[in-house]
Parts: sequence; structure tokens; C-alpha cells
Amino acid sequence: MSTSRQLSNEQLFWDLVGSLQLENPRLEEGTIMGGRCVRVAGEFLALVDFKGSGLVVKLPRERVAELVAQGVGRPFAPAGKVFREWVSIPEADPRQWRALLREGIAFVSKPSRGDPG
Repeated sequence: MSTSRQLSNEQLFWDLVGSLQLENPRLEEGTIMGGRCVRVAGEFLALVDFKGSGLVVKLPRERVAELVAQGVGRPFAPAGKVFREWVSIPEADPRQWRALLREGIAFVSKPSRGDPG
């Protein structure tokens, strides 16, 4: 992936996070796997994959499976280990990314989600 596309993915991601922070002030920047991410009240929510595969967002495993089956997303598997509640969305679509970030916010904000990863 070209550097310019990665930068535009990163810019899109942080622009969306900035606008979503107006709706939800609990969104905050953090770090995960050595890179920048966004958290909700300390819980991991999303990042732009440092390997250039687009948005990576935490969602219920059923939703992840649905997005993968539809061809919209790919399993997120850093170092070959699949994270069942994480999906990589390679296509940079602002409306889709915003909707998925909102879904992720609702998911990670639940008091008891069960499986940590």
C-alpha cells in the first residue's frame, strides 16, 4: 500500500474520531501494539492498521463474522493470531467507517462483554 493512501486512511480515521468525540467525550487516544489507537473509557476500540489494511475495529464476534462473510472485512490476525472480536475494513469509506466506529463504541461500552479478545 502506498504511503499516501496510508496517510489518507490515518487522516480519515482521526478526523472521524475527532467528530465522534463531540458526541462521546469518553473517546480518547491510546496505544496498542506500539501504534496509536482510540479507546472508550479505557477500553480498546479501534486503530488504523499499521500494515495498511485500513480500519481495525472491535465488534461482537457475530458482527465480525458477518462482515467477513459479506466480503466487507477481513479477520484481524496480527502475528497470525485471529482476534475474534476485531475486524479489518480495508476500503476507506467515511460513512461505513463512522457507522462501524459507532457500533464499536456501543459494544465496548457495555459493562460485561464476556470474551476479552
